[in-house]
Amino acid sequence: MEFVHKSVLFDEAIDSLNIDKNKIILDGTAGGGGHSKEISKRAKLLIAVDQDPDAIEVLNERLGNLNNVRIVQNNFENIKDILSELGIEKIDGVLLDLGVSSFQLDTAERGFSYHSDAPLDMRMSKSGLSAKDVVNTYSKEELIDILYKYGEEKFAPRIAQHIVEERKINPIETTAQLVEIIKKSYPKKAMRDSHPARKTFQAIRIEVNAELDRLSKTLDDALECLNSGGRISVITFHSLEDRIVKDRFAKWENPCTCPKEFPVCVCGKKPLGKRPFKSKAPSEAELKENPRARSSRLRCFEKI
Repeated sequence: MEFVHKSVLFDEAIDSLNIDKNKIILDGTAGGGGHSKEISKRAKLLIAVDQDPDAIEVLNERLGNLNNVRIVQNNFENIKDILSELGIEKIDGVLLDLGVSSFQLDTAERGFSYHSDAPLDMRMSKSGLSAKDVVNTYSKEELIDILYKYGEEKFAPRIAQHIVEERKINPIETTAQLVEIIKKSYPKKAMRDSHPARKTFQAIRIEVNAELDRLSKTLDDALECLNSGGRISVITFHSLEDRIVKDRFAKWENPCTCPKEFPVCVCGKKPLGKRPFKSKAPSEAELKENPRARSSRLRCFEKI
């Protein structure tokens, strides 16, 4: 299987984990093994996790023969269970490269891309709730909610109304059908800025895979699993997930809840760690090589 994925912010992400031969690192979104392969060269043990069965097949082909690698098919939100099953109490680093991979986008039949006609799917794990289920069974109000919340789509009511009208006539089963409905819902002037389906597809994908809920839980659980000095590094691709990571890291660094006018802290809440840097964006050279990296951001937190 050809699982091609250009790892975004590759050097920055690897360096941020501060890896050495005494450390155990968990790559929660191992994908095609881009980051994982480099981590395996530097770490005592790599735990390569992915929920996508296609990714697991490729990881076994590429890294399965390495003695210091454990490959696990699971969702990174289950980090505590994953470590428990491996008999590992604490680790020294966690990497999360969020969003949909290039392989998933470019494999038309997975239904992630609005550029190809394919069955409406979008399931990273290939199981459970699908995009087809969301589009054909959610109420108009539920559709509006997820389009606003996860896509920040200002034309959400019009898109939801047209979806509901269309599915009364025929089930909406393909990406091309959904794209046409979205285009019908968009004013011509607004279609000049970017592809009209981008925000809707993002919103549905996040809903299908419960991405933001899982991210929030995983950050808290990952911090508990870290040794002192361990680091969490997260690559985000849109403002919603980046805001969760940014706010969580800032809160961990400064958990004080005292009113600003208090001269000294009396709440007693101590910092849980520090941010080695606020954020990093791709270089111009990387953007020329990989335009999909444009919206990516890397953030890191070190536990104390």
